[in-house]
Amino acid sequence: MAEHKFYSFLFNSFLRRLDPEDAHHLGSIMVKAAGLPVVRSLKHEFLKPSRRLGVTALGLHFDSPFGMAAGFDKNASMINGLYAMGFGHIEVGTLTAIAQPGNPRPRLFRLVADHALINRMGFNNNGAAAAVSKLERIRRQRHRPIVGVNIGKSRVVDVENAIEDYLVGTKLLAPVADYLVINVSSPNTPGLRGLQELDQLQPLLEAVREASGSTPLLVKIAPDLTDDEVTRIAQLAVKTGLNGIIATNTTLSREGLTTPSDQVEAIGAGGLSGAPLAQRSLAILSVIRKAVPQDFCVISVGGVDSGADVHERLQAGATLVQGYSAFIYRGPLWASRINRDLRALGYGAKA
Repeated sequence: MAEHKFYSFLFNSFLRRLDPEDAHHLGSIMVKAAGLPVVRSLKHEFLKPSRRLGVTALGLHFDSPFGMAAGFDKNASMINGLYAMGFGHIEVGTLTAIAQPGNPRPRLFRLVADHALINRMGFNNNGAAAAVSKLERIRRQRHRPIVGVNIGKSRVVDVENAIEDYLVGTKLLAPVADYLVINVSSPNTPGLRGLQELDQLQPLLEAVREASGSTPLLVKIAPDLTDDEVTRIAQLAVKTGLNGIIATNTTLSREGLTTPSDQVEAIGAGGLSGAPLAQRSLAILSVIRKAVPQDFCVISVGGVDSGADVHERLQAGATLVQGYSAFIYRGPLWASRINRDLRALGYGAKA
């Protein structure tokens, strides 16, 4: 399509020459501009999903099953712009109880040949309290998307004190979130993934579940778990009264990449996202769906690029689907294009 060819030209001739994080900041200015009231109304009118794509999940109505994953809008500043671009929901964060700068730059890297990213951002964000007023303003809007809030452990807090730290974010953000996500799966915060061990995860889930009140609660897991570990965590999520599970976060694996290994090694540590994650993400979706009730919300994320990819996840049992990395490579009309493709594939035809 013409708009995709134009963005490909822009990306290859200009954007890819920029440091990835600088390019993200430039893109965020454009996204925020798309969220200005007059612009938002015009763009959303042309790019909004068909009504037949609507999905009911977590007791909420989603305009489309496809949404923006956490990580793109870390501080809840681009919600309106992303909504205007056609995303059915936006998950903001990861937000921590204590504001933090994240890891030193450079910390975001493109693997263009693989349509992938490696990041070791380290939960850089302005803190949970700073996001509250922004989320309150969104909730007062007449037309708005579903907004999920992803929370993580503050880096300066020891793992043994993680529950108290998560509870600070929960109490601040649950009242202004449509749903809340416990992130225990980023590879870029020391000790965080250890919280996926059942003896540490169960008390965390129980404590946040109690503190989150009526706000739907989900947990986000890593793709590097074994199938047995995924099954046990899924069963624990059901047992502790969570409303859903998000699978998956970024991976530590570097298998199957087209990018030369010396270039990958030079980048160093970080989580890999994008197309190389697709097969594992789809496999974990199947494992989870077998372990949870049919009405349990499963959000699939990892390696989604096209409407056909989203449709495949939905057919495989995903309640909702999220993407992020392909947005960098496909451009601002990506979500709208996926929504059109879903309709062309017959999704929602009986709605």
